[in-house]
Amino acid sequence: MNDAFWYLISIAAAVGGGAMLVAWLIAKRINNASVVDVAWPLAFAAVAAGAYLIGEGAVLRKTMVCAMVFVWSLRLAIHHGIRLRRRHPREDSRYLALREQYPHHIWLMFFALFQLQAVQLVLLSVPLAMTASNLQVALSPWEIGGIALWLVAMVGETFADATLERFRARSENAGRVCDRGLWRFSRHPNYFFEWLVWVAIFLFALGTPDGWITVYCPVIVLVSLWGVSGIAAVEAPMLRSLGPAYEAYRQRTSPFVPWFPGRKRGSH
Repeated sequence: MNDAFWYLISIAAAVGGGAMLVAWLIAKRINNASVVDVAWPLAFAAVAAGAYLIGEGAVLRKTMVCAMVFVWSLRLAIHHGIRLRRRHPREDSRYLALREQYPHHIWLMFFALFQLQAVQLVLLSVPLAMTASNLQVALSPWEIGGIALWLVAMVGETFADATLERFRARSENAGRVCDRGLWRFSRHPNYFFEWLVWVAIFLFALGTPDGWITVYCPVIVLVSLWGVSGIAAVEAPMLRSLGPAYEAYRQRTSPFVPWFPGRKRGSH
């Protein structure tokens, strides 16, 4: 790992820490922690732009990996920004649950959570920094496979998010479970394809010497989506608000990996 790599990681740390501090200040002012869902991917977009400008690697590879991260992060930021504007001042159920779980020093807790997001951003920036510093000219089969998988993941995540937003926008669907499109095959297809984006970036990193060490990236994202800020935090309020309808949906629908619905399926 050359000096350019460490310079890019330092930039990621500065951008991540600074962006999460600003996001926390804004969230505290408007009393809505959902701001972090917009700030985090925007910070990633800034890191990707910086990697493209500063990275000393081959132009084609640097362009591809930076474009993959930039497009993914910008789409996610726009999606969450639209949701925040539409729902404010109502906070996302994940953060409402955290308020109930940690009723004392709420904003100190959110400060720690936001900065933890900054640490995650730095860790996930490693494959970007490595590949943007790779001087090899030709793309490897791993990198081509990573690009193909990224395209699949982006289409899947965009389609899943759009389907859910259209469903929720119709007043007649109030109190109903969205089981349309990809949501018929997975309770969280948006999270599945989000994870697949990071599998794709890991595959792309395998075309760079020592890129295998970034295998922890899809693992971090999977743990986060499954047990920290994703599935575990989303399903509890859904069960409370939708009751038997959501329990029936859980029983017949795969929790994560899209699969054919069954008459009864375990909820874990």
